[in-house]
Amino acid sequence: MKHPTSIDDSALLARCLELACESASSGGGPFSALVVKEGEIIAEACNSVTRDRDPTAHAEVAVIRKACQILDDHQLTGCTIYASCEPCPMCLGAIYWARADKVIFAASREQASKAGFDDSLVYREVNIPGPERQIPFYHLALSNAEAPFQQWQEFSERHCY
Repeated sequence: MKHPTSIDDSALLARCLELACESASSGGGPFSALVVKEGEIIAEACNSVTRDRDPTAHAEVAVIRKACQILDDHQLTGCTIYASCEPCPMCLGAIYWARADKVIFAASREQASKAGFDDSLVYREVNIPGPERQIPFYHLALSNAEAPFQQWQEFSERHCY
């Protein structure tokens, strides 16, 4: 389903593209993201994977972290994430955990792939049984594996998510 665009959406995506271009020309990755709440930009971030030597330093993850700190909340309910490109699978997961209301992006994953940023392997791997993946995943069932969850459920000050 296509989102009805507005001038604000276009302007916010233009800001993403401006930030992504600045990042690409200064040693960062060519990606950026914004978190917007009630028409106000709460946070901006760019990809810094190679600069920070951190494979998780994607723009969407960074902007979620910043916005949650600013809003003093672990969720982004009521917020829209704007991204210069369609979020990768890792960022997709972070966006769902953050509970953003919606995501609006400029470039598609196919366009990113043409520039050398291809996430198709990860999308395929998710549906393959763990031991058969390119990086095998094995479940080792320990008798006390649920102990952290029990501790969590017993903690009276927990914030559910």
